[in-house]
Amino acid sequence: MSESLLRTAAIPVTDPEAGLRLTEIFYSLQGEAITSGLPTIFVRLTGCPLRCVYCDTEYAFTGGERQSLETIIETIKGYPCKRICLTGGEPLAQPNAIELMKRLLSDDYEISLETAGALTVENVPPAVSKVMDLKTLSSGEVDKNLWSNLDYLTQHDQIKFVIMNRADYDWAKEKLFEHKLNELVGTVWFSPMFNVADDISEDASKNFPSPEVPVLARELAEWMLADALPVRFQLQLHKIIWADAKGK
Repeated sequence: MSESLLRTAAIPVTDPEAGLRLTEIFYSLQGEAITSGLPTIFVRLTGCPLRCVYCDTEYAFTGGERQSLETIIETIKGYPCKRICLTGGEPLAQPNAIELMKRLLSDDYEISLETAGALTVENVPPAVSKVMDLKTLSSGEVDKNLWSNLDYLTQHDQIKFVIMNRADYDWAKEKLFEHKLNELVGTVWFSPMFNVADDISEDASKNFPSPEVPVLARELAEWMLADALPVRFQLQLHKIIWADAKGK
């Protein structure tokens, strides 16, 4: 699939034999969301219609290798785990991702789907736990939020906001209450923009056991406590352990 197609809305592919363009499959600890810390098989598909300023998987925008669904499933079966995270890029940019999910569910896999929220989740099987981003102001893609997706979320699903500054926090808090997101899904996450290489001040470093935790993490935690928000704070566990290493 060309770069232009991978950046646009999903192209209707109905033939499962067309397979999927795949960036990587790897086995690691889940670093985010409700299953954080659990061994998980990650299936990273290629391509994304968005270009968020904080994206940490730009290498999945292009390239990859087209593989049949059968080949992908056989690779998955080689790992000692029944928990899968389908991620990207944006998995839903390739409609055959839906067929892959259905086949994996029939093999008794537990699946979470990481989606940017810009493409419809209407056809995602209900048994799949959707972990949907809502893009904040500083992402550069706030206008891409497909708000109709909220109609297809349940208590089995999760919503994540990546917070880069106070403006993002205030916007996310507004949307939280406007749409009653904490009642709509099982968990709402506020996640600070997090790079292990971020510098922090000498004064701030005295308050952390590790100098790799950025100042924004503490600020975000304090804002959430002050407002007593019905959301959960998260750091990306895999970045704390492995930084930005691929396949981790």
